[in-house]
Amino acid sequence: MFKSMVRIPALVALVAAWVAPAQAAVEIQWWHAMSGQLGRQLEKLATDFNATQTGYRVVPVYKGNYTETVNAAIFAFRSRSQPAIVQVNEVATATMMAAKGAIYPVHELMRDQAEAFSPAAYLPAVTSYYTDMAGNMLSFPFNASTPILYYNKDLFRAAGLDSETPPRTWSELGGAAKRLRAAGAACGFTTSWPSWINVENFSAFHDLPVATRGNGMAGLDAVLTFNNAAMVRHIAQLAQWQKTKVFDYSGRSTLAEPRFQNGECGIFIGSSGTRADILANAKFEVGYGMLPYWPDIAAAPQNSIIGGATLWVLRDRPREEYKGAAKFFAFLSQPDVQAAWHQNTGYLPITRAAFDLTRAQGFYDSHPGTAKSIEQMTLKLPTENSRGLRLGSFTLIRDVIEDELEQAFSGRKSAQAALDAAVERGNKLLRQFERANPDQ
Repeated sequence: MFKSMVRIPALVALVAAWVAPAQAAVEIQWWHAMSGQLGRQLEKLATDFNATQTGYRVVPVYKGNYTETVNAAIFAFRSRSQPAIVQVNEVATATMMAAKGAIYPVHELMRDQAEAFSPAAYLPAVTSYYTDMAGNMLSFPFNASTPILYYNKDLFRAAGLDSETPPRTWSELGGAAKRLRAAGAACGFTTSWPSWINVENFSAFHDLPVATRGNGMAGLDAVLTFNNAAMVRHIAQLAQWQKTKVFDYSGRSTLAEPRFQNGECGIFIGSSGTRADILANAKFEVGYGMLPYWPDIAAAPQNSIIGGATLWVLRDRPREEYKGAAKFFAFLSQPDVQAAWHQNTGYLPITRAAFDLTRAQGFYDSHPGTAKSIEQMTLKLPTENSRGLRLGSFTLIRDVIEDELEQAFSGRKSAQAALDAAVERGNKLLRQFERANPDQ
């Protein structure tokens, strides 16, 4: 009897252990700026990672567009309610680099958490944008994109155009757009992200500088110089085409995308990363081409530069969250994960292995045109003018550029006056940023 009673506490403890709930997974907040089809693909990444292990749970939280997401993170950091991971667009890189006390550089995170991480595994065109002068990666490349040309093959056929041959030059694009208008299209062509496509990538693709100091890569004392003769001619031509809707300005950010998806505009220049949304909504056959160029500019075509965003890790979160964040980044780097993300969205594969796997799987052969973004990014070795931009307060500078472009497109200013004003206003913002960050 005594022996039986002695065993009862041990039995109770054993039963309690069986029925006790499993230890809760560490929750890792991931604030992002992706909606629609892209948002669903992003959420799938988190779900797939969560299914691979039980210790961590990545929770995606949509916070609006890129600007709204960054602003939300900044406000949250001040109140100590920031997420562990936040998605930040590429033009805010210099601003994030200046916030040294707020960011946990990714190369340090992966080293501290003993997760395998080699910058050499990632595409150079991507990593160069997000590394410091010593070559250390500061943020994790996630959705890297570049602008490409999309066109409506059905409208091309109706206009008597070759549906298998996209326009290569700006002159050819103008001619095709005029044919589309004559055939009844509401607009010949339009573009999204006006500054990114018509100033930043236009400059890179023609090997022209946007600013001194290697477009800001070499220091904060850069000066904007994009009001050159080639850029003035390009903006003047767009303004001329605007009068007859051969080119039709559709607004900032992604406002132009629905106009192509619903068949209103026959040609659209926008992010490679919008392919998923286009294919999900378009009721016509979609064609792909590279960015057009002016052939009398000797260096063109050079190479385009990236857009999109990276994942930044913020400091002052519990230590265990960082272990999970590092594991999540290692998961995102896996070739099969990256290849699927690339194939399902149109974003660039961030690793060489993902690109090689996609090619080996025959994706580019079975989906003609989907390699245009990679071919365009790697068309030539990048020059000082085509590596990318790293300019302080560039989100604000983009607003200034687009404000002045709108003045030109509406006929309220000449192209030269608009670009001169954009450079003058933008340089004031650069000097303010430089004074606010004297130690950079």
